[in-house]
Amino acid sequence: MAAQMAVNSGASLWGPLKELWETVDGAVLRRQPESVHLLDLQLKKHKPHFLSLFKNPPKSAEQREKVRKASTEGIAIQGQQGSRLLPEQLLTEAFILSDLFDVGELAALELLLAGEQQQPHFPGLTRGLVAVLLYWDGKLCVANSLRTLIQSRHGKTFTLDLSGELVALTTRFTDELMSQGLTKRILTLVSEISVTREFERLQKERGLGNEKHRKEVSDLIKECRQALADSLFSWTCQSPLTKDDTLALIGHLETVTAQADGSLDNVNMALVMALLYCLDVSFVEQGTEDREDLLQALPLLTERQYVSAVHSRLMDGQPWKLPGLQAVCRLAWALSLRVLSQLPQGSALVEFTEADEALADQALLGDVFLFMKEGMLGCESFAHEEFYIRRLHSLITDFLALMPMKVKQLRNRADEDARLVHMSLDSELPSSLRKDLDHLMILIGEFYSKDPFGLELGLEFWCPTESLQHTSLQGSYLGMALQRPPHKQVVLSKFVRQMGDLLPSTLYISYLRMLKGLANGPQCAHYCFSLLKTNGATHSDNIQGVSGSPVSWEHFFHSLMLYHENLRRDLPNPDAAHYRHPPLRGITQKELEGLTSFLQLLTTIITWSENARLALCEHPQWTPVVVMLGLLQCSVPPVLKAELLRCLAAFGKSPEIAASLWQSLEYTQILQTVRAPGQRQAAGIEVELNEIESTCEEYPLTRGFCHLISTLVESSLPVNLGAGLRVPGFQPYLNFLRDSVFLPFPTRAYRHPAEKWEVADSVLEVFHKLLRDYEPQPADFVQEMVELQGEQVPAHKPPGHSIMFHLLNDSPMLALCLSLLEEGVRQLDTYAPFPGKKYLESAVLHCLCLLDLALQKEVVFMDLLRESQASLLVSPLEQLLQGVSPQTRRADHIVSIARYLYHSSSNPEAAFQSAKILRRIANYPNIQIRLVGDFTHDQAVSDKLMAGFVECLDNEEAEEAIEKGEDSDQQKKVAKIRHETQIHILNLLITSLELKAPNLALYLLGYEVKKPVSSTNLQDPGVLGCPRSCLHAILSLLQRGTEKRSGPVLTQQAPHLAELCYQVIYQLCACPDTSGPTMRYLRTSQDFLFSHLQHLPFILPGNQIAALSQMSWLMKTAAIELRVTSLNRQRSHTQRLVSLLLDDQPHTQHTADGESGMEEETRSVSGFLHFDTVSKVRRKLLSVLDAIDFSQDMPELLQLDFFERAQIEQVISNCEHVNEQGHTVCNVKLLHRVLVAEVNALQGMAAIGQRPLLMEEVNSILQQVVERNRVRRSLSAKRHALQSWRSLVETLLTACPADLIPADDRQLIIRDLLLDLHDKVLSDDAAGELMPIVAGAVFTLTAHLSQSVLSEQQQGAGLEASSGFASIANSALHLILRKLLDFILCTGGGYQRLRAHLYGSLLYYLQIAQKPEEPDTLQTGKAMWERLTAPEDGFSKLQRENLAIIESYGKALMEVVCRDACDGHEISRMLALAVLDRILSIDRQNQWLVYVCNSGYLRSLVESLRQDDAALQSLLTPQPPLLKPLYIYESKMALLTRVAKTGQGAVELLRCGLVAQLIECQVFDMVPDSDVHRVMRDPSGFIPSPMDRYRQILLPTLRLLQVILTSTTVNHQQGAAQVLQWLIVHADTIQSLLRCQELSMGALQELSLLTGIISKTALPGVLEMGGEVHSAALMEFQGHINRFQRLCLSLLGCLVGSERERLLKQAEIAAPGDSAERREEMEVAMQQVCANIMEYCQTLLLQSSTQAQFSICLFSPSGSEPAGRDGGRSDLSSTLPSMAYSRAPSLGLVLYLLKNSAADFFRFHQSHRQSLGKLQSLDQLPPEELKELCQGLVSGPGGVEKISSVQRSLLAKRRLVQLINNRAKLLALCSYVIETCLFVLWRHLEYYLLHCTPTDPKDPLLPGASLYRSRLTDDSFGGLQASGGRGLNLSRVSQQDLDLLKSDMVAGFGEALQRKLLEVEGLYSQVRSRYTFIQALVRRIRGLLRQPKS
Repeated sequence: MAAQMAVNSGASLWGPLKELWETVDGAVLRRQPESVHLLDLQLKKHKPHFLSLFKNPPKSAEQREKVRKASTEGIAIQGQQGSRLLPEQLLTEAFILSDLFDVGELAALELLLAGEQQQPHFPGLTRGLVAVLLYWDGKLCVANSLRTLIQSRHGKTFTLDLSGELVALTTRFTDELMSQGLTKRILTLVSEISVTREFERLQKERGLGNEKHRKEVSDLIKECRQALADSLFSWTCQSPLTKDDTLALIGHLETVTAQADGSLDNVNMALVMALLYCLDVSFVEQGTEDREDLLQALPLLTERQYVSAVHSRLMDGQPWKLPGLQAVCRLAWALSLRVLSQLPQGSALVEFTEADEALADQALLGDVFLFMKEGMLGCESFAHEEFYIRRLHSLITDFLALMPMKVKQLRNRADEDARLVHMSLDSELPSSLRKDLDHLMILIGEFYSKDPFGLELGLEFWCPTESLQHTSLQGSYLGMALQRPPHKQVVLSKFVRQMGDLLPSTLYISYLRMLKGLANGPQCAHYCFSLLKTNGATHSDNIQGVSGSPVSWEHFFHSLMLYHENLRRDLPNPDAAHYRHPPLRGITQKELEGLTSFLQLLTTIITWSENARLALCEHPQWTPVVVMLGLLQCSVPPVLKAELLRCLAAFGKSPEIAASLWQSLEYTQILQTVRAPGQRQAAGIEVELNEIESTCEEYPLTRGFCHLISTLVESSLPVNLGAGLRVPGFQPYLNFLRDSVFLPFPTRAYRHPAEKWEVADSVLEVFHKLLRDYEPQPADFVQEMVELQGEQVPAHKPPGHSIMFHLLNDSPMLALCLSLLEEGVRQLDTYAPFPGKKYLESAVLHCLCLLDLALQKEVVFMDLLRESQASLLVSPLEQLLQGVSPQTRRADHIVSIARYLYHSSSNPEAAFQSAKILRRIANYPNIQIRLVGDFTHDQAVSDKLMAGFVECLDNEEAEEAIEKGEDSDQQKKVAKIRHETQIHILNLLITSLELKAPNLALYLLGYEVKKPVSSTNLQDPGVLGCPRSCLHAILSLLQRGTEKRSGPVLTQQAPHLAELCYQVIYQLCACPDTSGPTMRYLRTSQDFLFSHLQHLPFILPGNQIAALSQMSWLMKTAAIELRVTSLNRQRSHTQRLVSLLLDDQPHTQHTADGESGMEEETRSVSGFLHFDTVSKVRRKLLSVLDAIDFSQDMPELLQLDFFERAQIEQVISNCEHVNEQGHTVCNVKLLHRVLVAEVNALQGMAAIGQRPLLMEEVNSILQQVVERNRVRRSLSAKRHALQSWRSLVETLLTACPADLIPADDRQLIIRDLLLDLHDKVLSDDAAGELMPIVAGAVFTLTAHLSQSVLSEQQQGAGLEASSGFASIANSALHLILRKLLDFILCTGGGYQRLRAHLYGSLLYYLQIAQKPEEPDTLQTGKAMWERLTAPEDGFSKLQRENLAIIESYGKALMEVVCRDACDGHEISRMLALAVLDRILSIDRQNQWLVYVCNSGYLRSLVESLRQDDAALQSLLTPQPPLLKPLYIYESKMALLTRVAKTGQGAVELLRCGLVAQLIECQVFDMVPDSDVHRVMRDPSGFIPSPMDRYRQILLPTLRLLQVILTSTTVNHQQGAAQVLQWLIVHADTIQSLLRCQELSMGALQELSLLTGIISKTALPGVLEMGGEVHSAALMEFQGHINRFQRLCLSLLGCLVGSERERLLKQAEIAAPGDSAERREEMEVAMQQVCANIMEYCQTLLLQSSTQAQFSICLFSPSGSEPAGRDGGRSDLSSTLPSMAYSRAPSLGLVLYLLKNSAADFFRFHQSHRQSLGKLQSLDQLPPEELKELCQGLVSGPGGVEKISSVQRSLLAKRRLVQLINNRAKLLALCSYVIETCLFVLWRHLEYYLLHCTPTDPKDPLLPGASLYRSRLTDDSFGGLQASGGRGLNLSRVSQQDLDLLKSDMVAGFGEALQRKLLEVEGLYSQVRSRYTFIQALVRRIRGLLRQPKS
């Protein structure tokens, strides 16, 4: 025993039983699949609970001891390790509970623990009170399970259509229970348990809480008893009880007593019915297929003892406590005996069956019919149970059919009694009068007048006599007119007719009442109408026409007319003083009752039958409407007037009658709307209300009038009512209802308290209908005038307008509505029944609807009011609701409205309206903040409100309606309303969350409203006193079923609700304030995302849109979660989600404990057998993509016969609006109104004939529009889902740490995603709307693929692998390329922006095959032959294959790309240009180049440069418009440069006139002023400064020109001449650039390119090539060229030595943050400029002459190095400081450059070697160095810290390669500069030292100056002038100069330098396998300098 003493925290008396009930409910009522097995398990487990029904576990000393010690020693709790100490207080409570319910101590303790756990679900209750609820709830679960199991049995009365297996299981189980004495146990329990007794016990122990708790406990106890009694009832319906059980049941019924009103209570009613079904044999007649089996099982036929025992028990003379009940049982037995006697098996029971007459007599003596009416029909549950009604129906009809003699006896008896009454009018009435027939008729009338299930059982009383041409009326006998109706029916209809013949007056009213009951139903009403018609017709030949049957229309209406005639004469004079007490002669009480009965019968018939309504109304002699209105004017009692009004209301149901009824009503002035001029006092109904009804304190007339108006308003609302006599319209009626009925209703006195609410309800109903049908129109706000008796008076507005006006002002009407709402919620809070509760609830509902409608229509109303500029004053209702309530003195109107949510279980409709109002108010941000204050102001109210919202969301009965069809089933309606309430609450949360905090949503979802939202700490309900909030409710809704394989239940059962729940969760995660707390809570407490994502994709065949939306919100949330966990480095969380979404290995699903048993075993077995041969599964992400269907069926075009299509389309688009979800949809109701108005406007006979066809077409248009709306919603849902899928994919690939997905997996995943996406989007029926999103996703995926492949290659040189060069096979890559190109082609002409994505993808794809940068090691490459024969590497292979694929697409692809490159959207143009560029670069066969040239696209591109000129000029203004033109220009130039790189292309470009176009561009001359714009810098640094923008324009052009010069080999001269022309046209600009003072990076780049171009073009020979140029122009050109030459040389001085160092330093100071890369680039640029200038000098020297003696001199003969090393500006010549700039630079400069270059060479060489060493031992580098290397490539401070070590080494490697290549470039430049310097030195020295004749040193200075100038300028082309002028020149150099030159040179060009130079050659040239002339030149110079002076 001790082992089992662990405590079950779920409480064995509640938790398991709840589970049992859920299983039974699921299996039997909800028919869940796979439930039979579960049910079997549960029944085996809980069999003891059923066998010992409601028995509690016994107390024991041992348990008591154990519980007592729990506070010191602790106690074990199931499912938890160790034992737990419990507080003393808890144990005390446990003992109290144990004594209270007499349960074992452990069970009591468990209940308390469970109570503690469940406490958050019951706000405001302590754990003890919750335990009481749980105790009874556990009992109820057992009782309900028992009842449901018994109902599922197969039997004689009903069937639930369950599977045979299930029925067999439940039948077996319940049979066993029955055999163990279930009946007696139930009967004992029913008599033992009573609410009052239980309450007394609970009261004593303080076990009852607030009103709500009391109500819940009493409801549970009542339901327990009811369920037990129902179990017995359900059993007897299906199968008979045994003899003992039947006797026990009879024994129980003998002691039953009635309630105070004489009726049975529900429990006893069920037991009585159980007995009646026990004694029921009527099914024998029904002849069902299993009749024989049922007969075999019937103990009445098979067991003689059974019959004799029951018979003797019922014949026993002992009176029961309820004689009437005894009589009913006897009657039932008598009828059963009568049936038995007619059966063949009955012959054996003759001795019993004989007694049937006697039994029936006894029953009649016991007033059986009276008891049936009062005791049984009076019971409230009677009308709710169909099988009660059916059984009683068979009892009544069997009596009439099986005992006709008895009925006859009753009739005779009644006739006699009538005679006695008639005779004894004067004397005493005899005491022996029996009213059995009277009672029988009234019973029939009562019984059939209610038909809650629409069974129309009364039809059995009507035998169709007339031949049935009226197909519409008769369904059941259609086409069987000749077939005889069943015998029973004939007998019953005979009974109805015969009773009406020669009817004694005493039975008259009863008979009418019976007819009224039997006329209840569409077909019954028709038969009854015919009966009354034929009754009168037989005697129509009578002279007076009155003596016909008293029960006929003829008689009735004749009497009415007589009354009217009679009373009209007495019409009093309104001014007479005695009007208040009119003489009531004419109508006696008896007549009054007769009239009332007749009017009620009439009302019933015309309510049901429209034919009867029209036939009677249009009858020429009877004119019922006129007569009734006449009677209303006479002085008859208010009760009769009320009946008349109700009858008129029934007539008013037909619109045809209603219109005329309005006019008659106005004419008769029932409500006085026109005052006669001299009349002192009002007349009509107003007087009756104020004078008579108020005095009597009863208001039937007012209620009748409201009912009439309510009906008429629904049928038709006349505009011109009362025209001519008064201002036409409905206004006086409205004023009366508002001012005389509604506003005074609370202050009037009422005899019956219920009537107060009834009056309010009936008048509010009218207001509700009027406002519901009102649509504000502009005309309502214009004051129109009408003419009345010659004067103009203002017209009335529509009634809805008036109500609207009153609701939008602080009017008495609004105040009363609001106080009614407060009163209502106060009454509901008592939870006590009170008179008129039903009407109060209905009135409250109307008030809520009025407020809702006003809020809904106020926007349009106020807009129209504003536009009309009328002088009405109104306030928005949501502001009026903020007013102070006079009752509570607080502003709590909205709180009162919200409190209705707390009563959603009892008043679902009110809660629904309340939620709707709150949702409308929530749209106003300014009110939200106040609302939060109002809601949280009082803690108790705040808790209640929160509990209300939560209760609505938690409600388990809510169901989403599938079909929009009218559902008559009340339960379904309520379920739908509950569901709608949940939807409104969620929408309220969604709207509020978009507003700023504090808002309602934050309060309802449990966030902090008083502190910052982000400081919230969300907890499970009950933890740290945290109440259960809407967030908990939403999560528990979503979590249901997540642990099972089928996934969250909500997504299937209520798709729309689930979608909104996911949206709320997403919004909470996406909003920065709530994100932190929410995600923490979801992650830690709920494991929400994982448990939901594992069930993706959600597939709902019926509701694809909702399923997509659910997935969208869930995926968006998942994307946020992945991002957040990655940022916070919560690796395990990220890892779980990533592998869930991406793995293609099957997961082992984790199951809940409940299911594990079976599955674990099967799994382990299969695991054992199959080892690991599990096939791969589809990746989760891909299966979600599969769930999005890309195809969309579009509705076909309208086929119209009458309407004009274009106009209809126009109307449709006018009716479109954007709905809450942001979809543009057409408002179908509005469209319907417009179209119907159009149809109604048609005039003429033709139109009337066509009307049905027109309406049909209107219908088809509406259907089409509904379909269009659906398509739009569907497309938008697909777009949303795809968008979310894309963001999830992108987050997975970008935000999650890269190492979570290994590179090889990553590539395979991207491959799968790309191929699937393409397959879906390329299918024929894919919707174009989805393409842009797909293209975006393709772009991201390709980018990641390319990145992944590249990083993989960088990490390990994966080129050796033969399969492909990355983890992803080449074949897969080719497939991706093909799909990509297909996609580009399939987008055809449109979709240009979309193609931009695809071009981007293509570029990324082509990047994969690009060879990465390799370090230039300066090793001799392999020999040429080796290179040619080497096998091709992976890159070139892939590139070759890519090209083959691209070329296989031929011209089509070329056409698309070229077209996009030439025009269209900017971005797609840039990308198309880039794609062309990329393809041209790999296209070795030049097919694309040929196409581009031949198709004219190239020429078009070249010519577009002129058009770009203007746009580019605008870019150079200080504040540029857009930078687009610049980017496009750069892309174009890049492409042209690419074209120019091949000789063929360059020639083609020259042919297209490229240079000519560039010459015409003026933008090059617009150099911005660099200083002015310093101030205008863009702070973000994104927009470059004007100077930078200028360079971005100039540099590409220079590069292009340089490439053209390099590529044109054959036509070199022609190209050079054109380029020179460009230089000369823009000479000023170019010269200013060459003179540039500030050598920044940009300037250096310009210079390096310019000098490069000049060095190739500004040459003497070029001009001749340029064609015939006349001499003047030639002279000018020559001048320009000389200037270029001079500027270039002067540049040299700026870039040598110390000047260079100064520039580099200056650049570093200007931009200190710039990286080392910048410095390297500057170094390269400077070296490049020097190299270009030296190359230029060399070319000039070589071109002028091949021999030194005829050569020109570029440098002056001065060997000293430039001064100014101390930091001053270095002079360019050491001898003539004053004229430094204009004279030629000295040779010393060249020497200096030579020295520097040699020094630099060694510095660079050293650095190159070091970097190479580092690269080879990258793994061994210390982390500090790695960091330093990365620093340049990572932006932002601390950037290096954040990246992983793998990334770090990759970056370091990249940086080293960069360094090495940079140094290699510098080395090449240095060696070239050294070589050219040596050449220039040699040529000059040779000239100066060998061929030059010095002049006299005493010559003045100036000629010397002119010498150099002349040499530089004019004689540059010295070669042309031979030595004609040379003599003059030579005489300019003094001998002293030459000596100085020689000595300087000897000093400068020393041994050390020579050694260095030779070493350079050794180090570099041999390695490079190219031989330089350094050695030779050094030797020659050395020779020159050693020559002796001549």
